[in-house]
This record gives sequence, structure tokens and C-alpha cells, in this order.
Amino acid sequence: MGRALHRAGFSASRLERAMARLAEKLGLPLPQIFSTPTAIYAAFGSLRDQKTHLLRVEPGSISLSHLTRLDKVVTDVVAGTISPEAGLARIDEIESAPPAYGNVLMVTAFALTSGAVARFLGGGINEISVGVVIGIVTGLLAVVASKWPPLLEIYEPVAASAAAFIAGVLSVAWMPFNTSTATLSGLIVLIPGFMLTIAIRELSTRHLASGTARLAGAGIIFLGIIFGVALGNRLALAAVGPVQLAPIQPLPEWTFFLSALLAGLAFTVILKAELKDAPWVVLSGLVAVLAGRVGAQVLGLELGGFVGAAVVGVASNLFSRLRDRPSMVMLVPGTLMLVPGTIGFSSLSSLLDAQVVPAVQTAFRMVLTAIALVAGLLFADIISPERDV
Repeated sequence: MGRALHRAGFSASRLERAMARLAEKLGLPLPQIFSTPTAIYAAFGSLRDQKTHLLRVEPGSISLSHLTRLDKVVTDVVAGTISPEAGLARIDEIESAPPAYGNVLMVTAFALTSGAVARFLGGGINEISVGVVIGIVTGLLAVVASKWPPLLEIYEPVAASAAAFIAGVLSVAWMPFNTSTATLSGLIVLIPGFMLTIAIRELSTRHLASGTARLAGAGIIFLGIIFGVALGNRLALAAVGPVQLAPIQPLPEWTFFLSALLAGLAFTVILKAELKDAPWVVLSGLVAVLAGRVGAQVLGLELGGFVGAAVVGVASNLFSRLRDRPSMVMLVPGTLMLVPGTIGFSSLSSLLDAQVVPAVQTAFRMVLTAIALVAGLLFADIISPERDV
């Protein structure tokens, strides 16, 4: 169960809590569980007679459908509804099940997310159109990478190179637009803003080993994306010459909320949520966007994330208790609407351009935003405690 939960994207604290509950139910003495992004340790018994077990694991992508079904197995085994043997059989069934969504739908979700984020960043119809094109390309690369391990290891730099190259070429071959907005929107699915937020939360809650490892992992992914963008820009320059820029043509306000709705539908596919959870995923995104905007008006752009995260956290915990389902069904997509990944990308881009002072200022904004999100989530757990896994 620990290995399955880890693959599905459980954080260290939730995974350790679930395994501890199972250990107590199975009568294992004095269980001690320790989870990191690459290993799970489980020790049982007194120090004199302790037996320790190690599982070497690899970080996986979040699958909300697997999380939901695995959560049900944990609940049933702890409640005695099914035997541990039946629970093991259900775990095997869950992990061997075919993907919930096909490749075409997954690529479409990448495209919708990129277009929606282009609107969130203030882009006009040109930036949204190019963002959709880049999203299709990154989605296709993701599908290929899932079947070809060598590409999976360098997926982020390759996708970032393709995104920057496409944006540069289209700005000359098609028409001028804001290439930075289009490139960033096309790469938003790759940027590890959620990983950064989880890392800071784990550090804040004293899960130091897991938090430090996730923080380092997020930093490496950021650097890989920036390298890819730099390479793509140089290739575009060599192919068609300097990029052609143009001012953004703003769109009506209602398009912002339409983008939030479409992003929620896309996250349902990207996060592999069950179809019946789609309304909750969409609702969490809308709640996050509205609360974040109100918070930004009251507290400023960076600290506004505190309000958004607190509201999403309370809503997620209430959903978990009322529906008896994992809070992550609403928490993950809602938090993704607020994560500071775009700010981190801007910081490293400025550093790459030798703009050291703006880079440091932007990096501070990123850290402040991430801390505000974590504070909001922790505050939400006080107002409305999360249900046990």
C-alpha cells in the first residue's frame, strides 16, 4: 500500500499516516514509518527486537483516481470490511488498470491548460493561440515520453526547447505577439510549482528529508526548463532571426472566468481524476481563482495566495468529510491555480539574461508566494481539520 500511495502522488505526511493506521490495524508492534521521494522505511517492534524494511521507490505523477480508490482500500481494511488479502488484490487491480483517459484527450487537456494560462497571464488571442499550439506539442512529447524512458529523463528541457523555438518562429512567420507569455503558458504543465509548495509545506511540518529532496528536485526541473528555453531561443534566432514582439491586445473580463472553467476540465484529465469528480475539480479551480483575486486586492499579489489557499483548503477538507473521499481531489487542482511556478520561471529567465537584481527580487516573490500558500493550507487545517486518510 505504501508503494502504491507513493506512486499515486501522496505527500510524506499523508503516506506515513495511512501506513501507520494500517500497521495498527494489522497488530504490528510500535510502527515507525519514514517516507522520502525515493524511499520508504518501515520499522516495527522495540529497539532491541526491531525489524526494519526498505522500499526503493521512484517519484510518480499524481493520479487522483488511484488516490481515491487506494484511500477506499485503506478505509475498508482499517474498518474490517475487507481482509488484508482482499486489500492486496484490490491494490494490484488498481495499479494494473488501463489509463483513465486516452492520448488524444490528454493532448487536448495540455492544449486547453496552456490556452487558459495564457489568459491568466493577461495574454490576448494571439498569445492564447500560440499557447495552445505549444500545449499540443508538449502534450505529444509527454505521450511519447510515457512510452519511451530515455525521453522521459530529459522531457522538460526538450519540451521547453520546442516551446521557445515554436514561439520564436511563429512570431516571425505568422505575426508579432508577446513570446514570453505564449512560451510560459505552453510550459505551465511542466513547471513544478506544486512540487515547490509541497516541499515548503513538508519543511514547515518538520518532514525535513522529504521536503529538502522535493525542493532540490523542483530546482533541478526549473533549471532544465530554463536551459531548454535558452536553447530554443537560440535555435529560433538562427532559423528566422530575432523574434518580433507586439503589445498584448486585452480580452474582456468574462474570458478570464471561462479560462478558469476550461482549466478545471483540463486538470481533470491531466491529474487523472475520476469523471464523477470533474465538477469538484472545476469548482476547486473557480474557488481558488476567485479567492486569490479577492486576496490579491486586499493583501497584495504575493500574500493574496494565502487567502486563496486557505479557502481552497477549507473547502477541500469539508468535501473530504462530507463525501468521504480524499481532500486531494479538490486540494491539488485548486492549489495548482495558485502555485508560484510562473514567478520562479521569470526569476530564472532574468538570471539567464544577466539581470541579477530583477532575478533576486522575483525569486523572493516566488518564495514569499509559496510560503503564503503553505500558511494558508496550514491555517485551513486548523479551521477545518482534514479527515484521516
